[in-house]
Amino acid sequence: MNAELEDMGPVDYLVLEFPGNRMTGQGFPLLLDLVDRGIIRILDLVFVRKEADGSVAGLELQEIGEGVDLTMFEGASSGLLDHSDLQDAAAALEADSSAAILVYENTWAAPLARELRRGGAAMVASGRIPVQALLASLDAIEQTTPQTSSGPVNI
Repeated sequence: MNAELEDMGPVDYLVLEFPGNRMTGQGFPLLLDLVDRGIIRILDLVFVRKEADGSVAGLELQEIGEGVDLTMFEGASSGLLDHSDLQDAAAALEADSSAAILVYENTWAAPLARELRRGGAAMVASGRIPVQALLASLDAIEQTTPQTSSGPVNI
């Protein structure tokens, strides 16, 4: 394994849908803040639009939307994403929507990942728990857990 790859943290991706092609730019300054603080490193950031007929087209940063300044992300391309990746991401989109496809390294975890690899560990599974699923599970637990009395407790 080359030294640069050995020092990398876990790499994740997100496909963020903007229904109705309404990208406001809200949230992107926070993404830049994560980069500035060394928490993540953006490897790829591309934008696509899915038309009403299901066709997919890439978007340039200047095409994103009026008043949305994303120039800070220009050049964020490692070449990891190819045409088939964009098609796969677009398959998850509703018609008449746009999406940001973000590939990023979790640089905060790089030292841990490096040491684990050096110690012979290998990641064999990884995943995400959608926030909605987590909230539903917590709600279900709350509904099945007996409520305790709020009165004084005798010991």
